[in-house]
Amino acid sequence: MNRIFGSSASKKPKPSLQDAISSTDTRVASIEVKIKKLDGELGRYKEQMSKLRNGPGKNAIQERALRTLKQRRMYESQLAQLVQQTFNMESAALATENLRNTMATVDAMKLANKEMRKQYGKIDIDKIESVQYDMEDLLEQANEIQETLGRSYAVPDEIDEADLEAELDALQLEEEEEGASYLADLNKVPDFLDEPPVELADVSLSKYALLLSGLNDGSQTPAKEAVKTSA
Repeated sequence: MNRIFGSSASKKPKPSLQDAISSTDTRVASIEVKIKKLDGELGRYKEQMSKLRNGPGKNAIQERALRTLKQRRMYESQLAQLVQQTFNMESAALATENLRNTMATVDAMKLANKEMRKQYGKIDIDKIESVQYDMEDLLEQANEIQETLGRSYAVPDEIDEADLEAELDALQLEEEEEGASYLADLNKVPDFLDEPPVELADVSLSKYALLLSGLNDGSQTPAKEAVKTSA
């Protein structure tokens, strides 16, 4: 029986909305080409009638022009209907696509909700709180250990300020005494010298000026006298 009448599975699938839109667009393009062709014919008829006088020839061309004009109006009516159909189908396709996207969003949200419930079902709040308490205890123990390790040894908790000031004064006095003894050693005359050092402070500046002037003049006599005088 299937060989004679054919099976239901051999039927062609029903055209989708997009297929219908594509088919309608093809028809619209075909009708637009026909209308453009008729416009060209009407232009030629109009040019011919403008060159002819009233008579049988002009009337025949006028009848052809009327038939062409009638045909063009018919195509224009069909074109308007097809354009409206295309608009309606595109609106329906857009609404269908929006609905499909909405359903996909809803399905995704349902799946996410199910997955979240599954994951949250594995979480034990009591265990989380227990871990939190353990962390607090460990941190507190760590702080106590740090405080213990940072404790100072052999240093009294309270230090008398008066004792510190007295110790500071003693150190300053000791430094002053060491400085005075050092200066006294510097001013002491060495033991290997038999005569006291000559004090240059007794030589007047005028005698040295005279000595320098004698050297500049090239004479050594004033210089010798100045030296003797200074001696």
